Amino acid sequence: MINLQQDTDGNVRMSRHFPAKLAISIAFTDGTQEEVTGSRMNEIYDAALAEFRLQNKMDAKGFKRTPAKAIHRKNAVGFVPVKPGLNQ
Repeated sequence: MINLQQDTDGNVRMSRHFPAKLAISIAFTDGTQEEVTGSRMNEIYDAALAEFRLQNKMDAKGFKRTPAKAIHRKNAVGFVPVKPGLNQ
């Protein structure tokens, strides 16, 4: 089991996929705690990554299709927004 703690911005630190059957416990800032599977957290991570790519005008693979003028940061997210009720 992996224990994650929600920060004050409503995010948990997650920079990669977890094994699908892994049990993950998330402690929220309001004091509640919830257990989810790795596959559910992977879905949330993928949604956050898609939102990041959309906001930064990247394609589905994470490449910018505009001329490169500067080196941009890594094509990944490090924090995933979560809220109580993830299993619903």
